Amino acid sequence: MSSFNRAQPAHLRQTSVIAFTRWLREPLLHFLLLGAALFAAWSYFEPAPRPDEAATEIRLTPDDLLAMWTFFNAQWQRAPTAEELTRMVESKVQEEVLYREAVAMGLDKDDTIVKRRMAQKLQFLAEDVAAAYEPDDAELEAWYAANADRFALPGRITFRQLYFSPDQRGQQAHDAAQLALGELAGQPVDSELAASLGDDFMLQDYYADRTPEQIAKEFGPVFAQAVFRAEAGSWQGPVESGFGWHLVFVDSFVPGRQPAFAEVAPEVKTAWLAQQKVDAWRKAYDEMRARYTVVLPGLPDTVEMEQVAPASGGAGQAAQ
Repeated sequence: MSSFNRAQPAHLRQTSVIAFTRWLREPLLHFLLLGAALFAAWSYFEPAPRPDEAATEIRLTPDDLLAMWTFFNAQWQRAPTAEELTRMVESKVQEEVLYREAVAMGLDKDDTIVKRRMAQKLQFLAEDVAAAYEPDDAELEAWYAANADRFALPGRITFRQLYFSPDQRGQQAHDAAQLALGELAGQPVDSELAASLGDDFMLQDYYADRTPEQIAKEFGPVFAQAVFRAEAGSWQGPVESGFGWHLVFVDSFVPGRQPAFAEVAPEVKTAWLAQQKVDAWRKAYDEMRARYTVVLPGLPDTVEMEQVAPASGGAGQAAQ
């Protein structure tokens, strides 16, 4: 060791000393050393608890103290004071006391919320097993190939529309749109004539770079399908939506495509992990479920149910 130090340049030895000195000043190191010393001393001098004492003893470990310190430091960006640490310890003790008293009173029995929470924690444990596995690119590419439709990029369209309102025109709205279509033939898309033919619309007149799903959310799926079938460069229609009738002018259309794996690799990994969690939970549950037998009561026939169930309106009739 000494020969190694002599071989080091002076500036490296000085840097090592400074780094070691800073490390010795870390509050977390002091906290861990103090906690370990107290725990070791307590373990040495404190006799082992008797069986009847175990139920009333609340024992905190160095890991518990470290978790409190880490949580406080992450939240407040500083180490806790002795008083703050004491309050955290007491809060932990209070939680454990109340939990044990509640269990002793049977408050955890037949409680839907408690059952649901415990079932949820068990599911999280099963899913965490899958989350710990890190797939390589070859595995992700194979999974992507088998699930390519999930990552297909939809087509996108840019269009404008003229609206013909049934509220204003009644059943003549469709005919008015059909007549306007003839008048607009050969006219520039942004002509004053086009603006004068339609009615006021509560949404937009111009939609840029929209997917079928986005259009369907505003106008309905039938309208979205019709717009994506329309030819670009001229007024088309009439097309019906939930609002009424429209003429549409498609400016541009970008067809959907299947991206290369490299384009969507992060999304593929996220989806793969989500699927692994689902599969891990399903497998774990199936194994647990196989250990149980479910017994259901016999279903009564219709006559017995009618005798047990209260007659509709019976209470009201008896009160009259």
